[in-house]
Amino acid sequence: MLHKNLSINEKGHLEFAGVDTTVVAKEYGTPAYLIDENMVLENFKTYQNAMKTHMGEGSKPLFASKALSYTGIYRLISEVGGCIDIVSPGELYTAVNAGFDMSNAFFHGSNKTNADIAYGLKEGVGYFIVDNVFELEEISKQAKDLGITQKILLRVTPGIDPHTHAKINTGKVDSKFGAPIETGMAEKLFCKVMETPNVSLEGFHSHIGSQIFEIEPFSDAARIMLEFVAMLHDKYGFDTNYLNLGGGFGVQYTKDDPQIDYAERIEKLSAEIKEHCRDFGIKQPNILMEPGRSIVAAAGLTIYEIGATKEIEGFKNYASVDGGMTDNPRYALYQSPYTCVLANKMNEKCDFVCTIAGRCCESGDLIQENVAIPEPSRGDILAVLCTGAYNYSMASNYNRIPRPPIIAIRDGKARIAVRRETYADLCSLDE
Repeated sequence: MLHKNLSINEKGHLEFAGVDTTVVAKEYGTPAYLIDENMVLENFKTYQNAMKTHMGEGSKPLFASKALSYTGIYRLISEVGGCIDIVSPGELYTAVNAGFDMSNAFFHGSNKTNADIAYGLKEGVGYFIVDNVFELEEISKQAKDLGITQKILLRVTPGIDPHTHAKINTGKVDSKFGAPIETGMAEKLFCKVMETPNVSLEGFHSHIGSQIFEIEPFSDAARIMLEFVAMLHDKYGFDTNYLNLGGGFGVQYTKDDPQIDYAERIEKLSAEIKEHCRDFGIKQPNILMEPGRSIVAAAGLTIYEIGATKEIEGFKNYASVDGGMTDNPRYALYQSPYTCVLANKMNEKCDFVCTIAGRCCESGDLIQENVAIPEPSRGDILAVLCTGAYNYSMASNYNRIPRPPIIAIRDGKARIAVRRETYADLCSLDE
């Protein structure tokens, strides 16, 4: 099977995190997101332990909660004393609602409003990731009014192209995020910080993109960032406490993707970072990373019910499900690959090649194309694997379709973590 939390039971049904997915479908309905909480904790602790071991005591992962944000996920990260990366006041509110210690939160965003900044300061956010001079000045002003000094990191663009999809590439020199090193803008922003009151610069942040399997892009980014850190030390006497290298490693969505050992990758990246520091003659800063996808993607799965099939002779076949781009827009946006299986026919021959179509009134509402599954019947359960990252986060009410629930599974027991939206919910804000 694609991941270790998947298996086939004696009935020929797909099991996920120790539960029969067809039983979950019957009890909680479809569509539904399933989240394996044990795997979430295991994946996060893998980053925690490897970074502490190989990169030093102060190095740590920050869970990138834009990948999956609901109250329960912050409680899980709290269980293991983790830190979080938040990118909006909505994520901040959800973390606060979960009782998360906000001193362990890092607040991102390329256009934080004055209200966003005020809210973050009010809730005691540990670190603001400052993207531009306007944000810097507002944080300084509000911190002064509160009589505090706010810790910040500066977001810097290293000019790296990791050759991922253009829409998830964030490290190029012309990115909307951060200040590029190459143009001198990053140094100018640093100088501005040095003369700005009520902020304490703790280090620098970079992010080069998502779904990266190799260490080379991270190593290249680290080299550029550490060269910048060394220049600031030599020219201005500034010592960097934290260097944030951004997102975690890629995940296996299909058998065509590599399966990687995250701890091994972190060990190898650590060796590269140590070498760069020796080359530049500087002490290694504490390293931060922001894994999100690699924490929750494989810990998630979505179940649907097959409604209809359509065979267009000489062209293509369709199998339609009771969800679609409202609960998983990633194929429509990025042509993202997924593995699809019939959960109640796992031992049957996969000889029906089809496109999995959603229920929206939209030609582009597709989950996946050219999928080989057993010939489906109305009422069969389709499972789409590895949907823990960005599916719930990006879900919408297009066509006025309610969003699915999140069914959390821990130690073989399922429960509702986020209830299914109702039609009444759709009108709850209407006047």
